[in-house]
Amino acid sequence: MTFSTFSLDRRILAGVRDCGYETPTPIQEQAIPLVLKGHDVMGLAQTGTGKTAAFALPILQRLLTGNKSGRALPSVLVLAPTRELALQIDENFNQLGRHTGIRCGAVIGGVGMNPQIKAFSHCRVIVACPGRLVRLLNNGSVSLTHIDTLVLDEADRMLDMGFMPDIKRILAKLPARRQNLLFSATMPQDIRKLAENILNDPKTVQVANTQPVESVEHSFYATENNRKSELLTKLLDRAEHQSVLVFTKTKHKAKNLARKLAGSGYNATFLQGNMSQNQRQRALDGFRDGSYDIMVATDIAARGIDCERISHVINFDMPDTVETYTHRIGRTGRAGRSGHAVSLVTGEDKTQVRDIERVMRVKLTRQTL
Repeated sequence: MTFSTFSLDRRILAGVRDCGYETPTPIQEQAIPLVLKGHDVMGLAQTGTGKTAAFALPILQRLLTGNKSGRALPSVLVLAPTRELALQIDENFNQLGRHTGIRCGAVIGGVGMNPQIKAFSHCRVIVACPGRLVRLLNNGSVSLTHIDTLVLDEADRMLDMGFMPDIKRILAKLPARRQNLLFSATMPQDIRKLAENILNDPKTVQVANTQPVESVEHSFYATENNRKSELLTKLLDRAEHQSVLVFTKTKHKAKNLARKLAGSGYNATFLQGNMSQNQRQRALDGFRDGSYDIMVATDIAARGIDCERISHVINFDMPDTVETYTHRIGRTGRAGRSGHAVSLVTGEDKTQVRDIERVMRVKLTRQTL
């Protein structure tokens, strides 16, 4: 199957070729025809499965073949939990639609409001973080009266971050008749309830999110909490790596660990919630272009990181759930490259290790230095 199978406009296919996409991913194969037909869709897929293009491509197609009046008011709203993810979706829309004349704008916190208010007058697609959008709605700066397509991306993370009240305020401002697309990596009860309230007779597409990526090698090193930093530096010195993404449980630990690594001569940076947008963007840009080869981040802050050069994901702190483990390691082993998932395991982490091996049906190889 190729993207031309979907009968997409030649201008969209040109954008697909520019992005280097050759064959659709499983989530794209399933979701694109359903979105094109106007169905509400529930998509279950983790980061790295190509889900952004799974909704961006059919939305662009429907914008080209639908309303021809040329109205500048936005008709598509995409909600995302973090600034990084919102900017990534915005970039993907603009890249895929670069030959269509359809413009996309990002509405995020940490930057000036005036350019974002102006985006509502000349962008057909708005990608927004709930908090900033609610602020613009409350002061009467923008309107959502022409939105006919709503996308909630990484809905589980939005609820984890406490955005449910903001989402409800936004939903109250939208027209009742619209197409709704909801994407989530997991399906806890609160997401099921949200889907029931928003989606109308939805079609469900799912990509298994607990299966191991075949190109990723999994291993763990038994250690103690007070020796993790020493072990991490030994691993970094020994392993041949391109870009390394290190996960910690707390934002303070991410900041302190990155600074400790930088003080030891490593090109390390960090990503956490207290940074300004400019600081976050500098860190992300530096990690993507290779200025930094080590990024230390929390799970929430890491949403939106999309770098094909990541050769190693290191769990400095073990994740609480199997789903979180798959999210983390999904950032390596992409685009035909091999990847390595390394976990620093203490005696407190035995249960997590057993759960990962059981659910993912993968054996975590024990390594020693």
